[in-house]
Amino acid sequence: MNAETFPVTLFHNPACGTSRNALAMVRAAGYAPDIVLYLETGWRRDQLAKLLDRMGAAPSQILRTKGTPAEAMGLLAPNVTEAAIFEAMLVEPILVNRPIVVTPLGVILARPSEAVQTVLDCPIGIFTKEDGEVVEIRP
Repeated sequence: MNAETFPVTLFHNPACGTSRNALAMVRAAGYAPDIVLYLETGWRRDQLAKLLDRMGAAPSQILRTKGTPAEAMGLLAPNVTEAAIFEAMLVEPILVNRPIVVTPLGVILARPSEAVQTVLDCPIGIFTKEDGEVVEIRP
């Protein structure tokens, strides 16, 4: 696939199996994605705001709680605001769940990893995840 005509960007954490599977699925579909290692680069305010807007999501909807300081930071309290969660994500990039995939067809949090198919214009077909699970992905 031509990156100029159908660019794919994946906000990726290589330590995450779901993120690795989504990346492998994107590549299996024939794309050479732009990979953003967001734990290293962090988030820019405008970048994260634009992703959330394009996803139609609130910060709480992409908040990662497992293996993060979310609870210690008070982000799981019932009265926490979306603004507070957003600000915390800028400080602690690990608070953003992954992978986030951006294509001309949309922006999604690819959980489960096979959800990536919803924003690709080329079917993947049958794919074996790294844990051995076989999924059939249809357009």
